[in-house]
Formats: sequence, structure tokens, C-alpha cells
Amino acid sequence: MEAINSSALSDNRDELIRIIDSVLTQAKAMGATSAEADIGAGSGLSANVRKGEIDKLEYERDKGLGITVYIDGQKGNASSSDFSETALKESVQAAIRIAQHASRDDCAGLIEPELMATEVPDLDLYHPWSISPEAAINLAIECEQAAFACDKRISNSDGSVVSTYSGINLYGNTNDFIDGWNWSSHTIDCTVIAEDKNGMQRDGWYSKTRDFNDLESINDISKEAARRTVSRLGSRKLSTRQVPVIFEAPVASGLFSAFITAIAGGSLYRRASFLLDKKGEQVFADHINIREQPHIKKALGSAPFDNDGVATKARDIIKDGILQDYVLSGYSARKLGLQTTGNAGGVHNLVIESGQNNLDNMIKEMNTGLLITDMIGFGVNQVTGDYSRGASGFWVENGELVYPVEEITVAGNLIDMYKNITSIGNDVDPRGNVLTGSVMIDAMTVAGE
Repeated sequence: MEAINSSALSDNRDELIRIIDSVLTQAKAMGATSAEADIGAGSGLSANVRKGEIDKLEYERDKGLGITVYIDGQKGNASSSDFSETALKESVQAAIRIAQHASRDDCAGLIEPELMATEVPDLDLYHPWSISPEAAINLAIECEQAAFACDKRISNSDGSVVSTYSGINLYGNTNDFIDGWNWSSHTIDCTVIAEDKNGMQRDGWYSKTRDFNDLESINDISKEAARRTVSRLGSRKLSTRQVPVIFEAPVASGLFSAFITAIAGGSLYRRASFLLDKKGEQVFADHINIREQPHIKKALGSAPFDNDGVATKARDIIKDGILQDYVLSGYSARKLGLQTTGNAGGVHNLVIESGQNNLDNMIKEMNTGLLITDMIGFGVNQVTGDYSRGASGFWVENGELVYPVEEITVAGNLIDMYKNITSIGNDVDPRGNVLTGSVMIDAMTVAGE
């Protein structure tokens, strides 16, 4: 079987731009005051194995167009995965019909032309991986077998996955703007099950990058998957107590995702946020600094412009614990009487400034408390800031991991939790849009037995 040519569809940039231009022209001709359209297209391969056997082999080839029209404040949108002239014309007509029956919204419409991106920097986001299905399967099997070889207590597997995807994002509107960029994403993931006399535990590890050359090695992924799984054997419950807590880097990102939701325009204009009207006020401990850095080369959250076509830019969101600005799209900014921050579609690389300590040193500093390595469910009240989530991890005494714990709940209020962050580690997890190290909070309620 030949290698997958993952870039074939997304390389046809000129044709995709022509399609966007065509639907925008049709929208204007059909009576739209203004219009915008976006195309996502790409292809990829995913090989899943379990216990040395192929579980699933998938090849993706996707494309889709979304068209939004505005008729004097009335908005309608439609989408199509069929790029034939007939299907595209029908999509535009459908959007027009919807707009004609929609309520008028004075905040709806395109971003002002002067705010549009004037150039698209190369952020090095496109590194297609022409791996053959056989090679992907063999890599996945190799990773799983290497994890089995690490410890005889690893007796089963939830599977190992090698996946790759390459695509293109294009956006255009009737303010004479059409542009976009190519991108890629590659993942190797291994999840195994360990067993001893006390029962079974499941855990794993994965690597995800824009450039397949930057993926962690099979050896490192399998060793970490095995270590994390075996370390959970013999897990206990805890009695209810109030203790310092460390959120390991892979789960700490959720703390800051809740923060971004609280300062996002949609939460603010609906007045459904625990950080309502807090701009200029202290919301984090005074040593915390948080920046949006959308132009980091190869980063998973990087983007040259947002979903409105507004250029992204680096900026402070938290400086010395004080909230500097909100996270606004063009629409939410108008609802609030403010100006867009270039965040239609969300933030792009939220960077939490790390300290000097690694996780081991943070555990020593905590002395006695809880290290959280996994979380279950979603228990954040965005209106009040109340926080309660299921968790598992390790009980710490005298700066050392004593035993694994599970079936516990950690609870607090984010308003207090943010102000009680005592340190952030230098073990930054690069596998997502929130780039943070482990986070230590002075005290939280841990509920168990």
C-alpha cells in the first residue's frame, strides 16, 4: 500500500480561493449587504492497534465551506461539503433565505476593513507526514509492545494510535479579504492497563506536534505510559481534608481554560461570569503573568488571524495578577461597546509564565498535600466560580509521593484559587493551546471517604 499523500487537497489553494470568491460574489448579487465564507480542507491517516493487532485503520479526506450573509443586520448562514457549482449556489440561497427571516441585530456584520489582517506571517505550521499505512501500523505496534516490555504488571492495552492530518484554513469576506494558511498535526498515543493483587489501573501518554520530526520517541512515549500506569496500582481513597494541591501540567491547563471562558465576550455580555467587570483588578496572585502569544513557530495554538480575519497579536492578559484585557470577537466587542481583541474562535497560545522549579522541587516545597495527575468530569460554575471535580493522583508527605489516590473530589472557588496560586512549574506541557507548567494552590478541600 502506498504512502498517503496528505497534502493533495489542501495544496489546491488557488481553486479554494476561487470558490470563496465565487460564493461571496453570488451572495452580493442575491441581495446580501455583506458576506463572509470559510473553507477547511485536508486529509489524514489514523492507525489504531491493540495487543499487536490492527483495531482500526482510517483515512480521512474532508472539505467543507461555510457561508454567512448579512442583510442590514439580519444574519443567515449555511454550509456545504459539496463544492459543485449547483451545491454552492444552493448554499448561498439557503443563507439568504435564513437571513430574510432572521431578527435584526445591530451588532451583526463584518469587522471594519481597517482591522483586517494586512499580512499573514509564516508560522511554520505545515509539515505533512507522508507515512504509509503499514509504517503507521508498525509504529503503533512498536509503541504498545515497548510499553508492555517495561513492566510485567502491564497485562492489557487500551490501544496505541499513530495519526497524521494536514489541511488548509481559508477565510474571505466582501471587504476584499481572502487569505489563510496550511497546517498539520501529528500524534502518537499509547494507553495501557496494569494489574496486581489490588486490581487494575489504566493510564497512558501521548505526543502531539505540528512537525512529525518533533514527536517524542516511541521509547519515551512507551516508558512514560508504562510509568504512569504502574504508579497508580494500589490506589487508595482519602478522608475529607483541606490541604495544598498541585495540579500536574497536563491537567493544570483546565484552570486557565475556565479563566478564559470567564473573560470571553459571550460570558460578559450575557453577564454570566464570575469575573464580570474585573478589568483592571487583581484576579490572580501578584506573581502571576499570562500572555497570549499567537505567533509562536510550530505551536499548536498559533494563528496569523482570527475567525473574523482580524490580525492576532501578542498581548498581556494578566500582568502582576491584574486583569489587563478581555477576550473578544468582533460581535461580542460590539455588544459590550468595545473593540475586538482578535479572539473570534478563542485565544491563540495562552502562555502562563513559569517559575524556576521543576515538579519534583514543587512537591518538596508542598511537603504535605495532594498531587493531581488526572481529572474526571467538568464541574465549574462559570457564574459563581465554584469548582468541584473528580480527581486522582498521589498523596504527598515530607515532600515525597507516598501512595496513589483515586475516587476523590477537589473543590474550591476559582476566585480564591487563582489568588492562592503559590507557584507554577517549569514543566510546561506543549501539547495544547494553554501552555502551563504544574500549578500549586495553597489550600483546597479534598473529599473522599
